[in-house]
Amino acid sequence: MTETLSAYQGLTISERGARQIAKLLAGEAQGTMLRVTVSGGGCSGFQYAFAFDDSKTEDDLSYTRDGVTVIIDAMSLEYLKGSEIDYVDDLIGAAFRIHNPNATASCGCGTSFAV
Repeated sequence: MTETLSAYQGLTISERGARQIAKLLAGEAQGTMLRVTVSGGGCSGFQYAFAFDDSKTEDDLSYTRDGVTVIIDAMSLEYLKGSEIDYVDDLIGAAFRIHNPNATASCGCGTSFAV
């Protein structure tokens, strides 16, 4: 059975992040969610991945803010506890950024990290 995350258990979404997710989901089918995963790889050891998904699995947890839902599997959550999904649009580009308090190092582009 899938569970809902509360802010103290797992990750949160910033207001900017929720707005950008909503913009992206507007072009997708009703019920589509943003899936965030962590896998081995990248220049720092682990990497973040973002994808659209229209279903949850048994080990998924979800977090909803301002009408958008992010889903994450239990294994990835272990690396993302206490993190915030944000959206940054600055001089070097626009992208989702994860502010991860568990990361001891990260690459320059922010898509991979070490623990």
